[in-house]
Amino acid sequence: MKKILVALAAIFALSACSGIDSQAPETPKSNKDLRREARGRLTGDDGLLLSGDKTEDTGGPSAIGVNIFLWRATLDTLSFMPITSADPFGGTILTDWYEDPKTPGERFKVNAVILDKTLRADGVKVTVFRQKNTGGSNWRNQKVADNTARALEDTILTRARQLRVAQLGK
Repeated sequence: MKKILVALAAIFALSACSGIDSQAPETPKSNKDLRREARGRLTGDDGLLLSGDKTEDTGGPSAIGVNIFLWRATLDTLSFMPITSADPFGGTILTDWYEDPKTPGERFKVNAVILDKTLRADGVKVTVFRQKNTGGSNWRNQKVADNTARALEDTILTRARQLRVAQLGK
């Protein structure tokens, strides 16, 4: 009798589990998740790491998540500064502090973010930080001229166009 009760209890327990909906209701997606999905898969749309999207508006084949011409142009433009971090899938390039030998006691740091897969004028955003030495190892944040970041963005865009034209000429 004990075995029958244990078997019935097991049957009821297993049959009760079948009625549970294992699918949780889908939660609304945040803007960050929507942008991540729009960017595509890490391995490319067809599953190959080096394939990328080969449509005209992306600027050609790319193994990274951002426009390859903007990415290369940003690296070229900021190559004189020590690069701390470069994320080709997220499109961020962070530099370390750079002190120009011509202006001792003043240093700069740049954060560049590539915002799009297309080669567009608003496809890159640059933020410049400036500090001045007030004696010893004391650095104070200073205001950066409004046109400094814009000048770097323009230089990056000009270089990206040069890279694009060079590829079209091949």
